Amino acid sequence: MKILLAGGGSGGHFYPLMAVAEALRDLITAKRILPPQLYYMAKDPYNERLLFEQDITFIPTPAGKLRRYFSIMNLIDAPKVVMGLFSGLMKVYNLYPDVVFSKGGYPALPALFGAKLLNIPVVIHESDSHPGRVTLWSAKFARKIAISYPQASKYFRKKDQAKIAYTGNPIRPEIANPLRNGAHEYLKLEEGTPTIFVIGGSQGAAAINDALLEALPDILNKYQVIHQTGKNNIEEVRATTGVMLKDHPYAHRYRPFDYLNALAMRMAAGVADIVVSRGGSGGIFEIASWGVPSIIIPLPKSISHDQTDNAFAYASTGAASVLEQENLHGHILAAEIDRIYGSSDIKETMRERARSFARPDSAKLIAAAILDIALQHER
Repeated sequence: MKILLAGGGSGGHFYPLMAVAEALRDLITAKRILPPQLYYMAKDPYNERLLFEQDITFIPTPAGKLRRYFSIMNLIDAPKVVMGLFSGLMKVYNLYPDVVFSKGGYPALPALFGAKLLNIPVVIHESDSHPGRVTLWSAKFARKIAISYPQASKYFRKKDQAKIAYTGNPIRPEIANPLRNGAHEYLKLEEGTPTIFVIGGSQGAAAINDALLEALPDILNKYQVIHQTGKNNIEEVRATTGVMLKDHPYAHRYRPFDYLNALAMRMAAGVADIVVSRGGSGGIFEIASWGVPSIIIPLPKSISHDQTDNAFAYASTGAASVLEQENLHGHILAAEIDRIYGSSDIKETMRERARSFARPDSAKLIAAAILDIALQHER
C-alpha cells in the first residue's frame, strides 16, 4: 500500500500531515495490516529529521504560487507552476499511490493534478475557516473533504456537501497533553505567580513582541511571562529587556526563549493561565487541546485573511478573545490580560469552550478515511 502526502510551505500544513501519518501507522498496527509506504511530495522537506523519524520518503517537486493581486512574482512563479504540474504528473504516475492526502496550499497542486489525471483517489483537509483555492479546486474530485471549522462548509459546492466531515485540525501528538509536574523547575518559574505564555511562532511575531515589551514592566508586577520570541528576534529582545528591566524588582519573572521543544511547550502549556498567540489554525487547535484561555492576535487581513477568519471563528465559541494588530498596543494587551485573569467566570468559560472546540481524535478520523479508501483502491 502506498500513500502520498501533499502540501507544505508552512508548519500549519506540514505538522498536521505528520500527525495523520502517525495516526495511520497506529491504526494499521491495530488492524494488523502490512505497514504502508508513505511519501511526502512538496517543493522542500520542511523538517527532514521528522520525515526520517516517521520513515516517510520525500519527493521534491517544483511549485509556484500565483497571487490574486498584481505582483512581479507572478511572472517569476508562472513557469514554476507549469514545471510543477508536469513534474507532479510524472512522479505520481511513477509512484502510482493508492490514495493522495492533501493539506492544500500551492505546494500540493502538482500531486493533486497528477492524481486527478490518473484517477487516483484523493482525500483533502482544510485547516482554515475560509478554504484556499487549491482546496476548493480539488474538492470537486476528492472522495472525502475534512474541515477544521464548521464555517468552512459554506464555501464548497452543494454537490460536495455530502463528502464533508467536520474533523477539526490534526495536531502534533507530542505536544497535545500539557505537563505541570516539574514545569516550574524546568522553566525556572515562580510557584504561585500567574503565568502568561506568549507564542510568536518559530519565526516570531514582531508586532506581538513589541506590544509585550511595551507593557512588560507593568505586566511583571502581577504575572510571570514565558515568551517564545522566534529565533530571529531573541538577541534583540534580550538586549532590549536587559536595559528595560535592569532595575525592575521582578525582572526574573520574564523568561524569553528563541524556541521551545515539545517537552518545554507541554510544560509551558501546563502552567499557563493565559496564552497569547497568532491566529494560525494549527496554533489555535493546539491551544484548544490544552484547554487554556487565550488572546488571539491574527496577522492583518492585508497579509492573511485566513488568520483573521480563524481567530474570530474560534472566539465566537467563547474560548478566546481577539485583538487585531492594527489596534495592538502594550496597554491594550495588558488590559485584556487583566480582564481575563481578573474574572473567574471568564476564565472558566474559556477553558470549557476551548476543550469543547478541540478535536483530539482529528488525526484518527482522517487516517481512518484514508486507510479505507486506500484498501479499496488496492484491491
